[in-house]
Amino acid sequence: MRGNPFDEIEEMLDRVSKQVESGMTSGGLQVPGSVPVNVVDTDEEYVVTADLPGYETADIELTLSEGTLHLDADRGADFTHEDDHYLRRERTRTSVSRRIRLPEPVDEESVTAGHENGVLTVRLPKVTSGESSREIDIE
Repeated sequence: MRGNPFDEIEEMLDRVSKQVESGMTSGGLQVPGSVPVNVVDTDEEYVVTADLPGYETADIELTLSEGTLHLDADRGADFTHEDDHYLRRERTRTSVSRRIRLPEPVDEESVTAGHENGVLTVRLPKVTSGESSREIDIE
């Protein structure tokens, strides 16, 4: 006698769900136009690292607003040369963005960011009160 087909479908959906979850936590699933990030929660701060190869510091905009870190990067002003005769053109203008919701408020005045070798590092010290919005300078 054959089992309930709905049980088989439920088992299949559970397997797919576990595979997707596993891929997301290991970095295996990358959404086009998004930035791969790590968010580390230390006792004193959150440390966000994001891979942005090929982006200059001036191409990156960071904003902290209502407990969410907004990362936007746009590369491309120097990728289009009207007078050039391309033999191959694979590097194009690229814009990426990411929104990272922080679980606790942070001291917005003490947030720092640095960009070196294509890796952006943002340090967000924790606090227990107050939220506002401010743009973050990248060193």
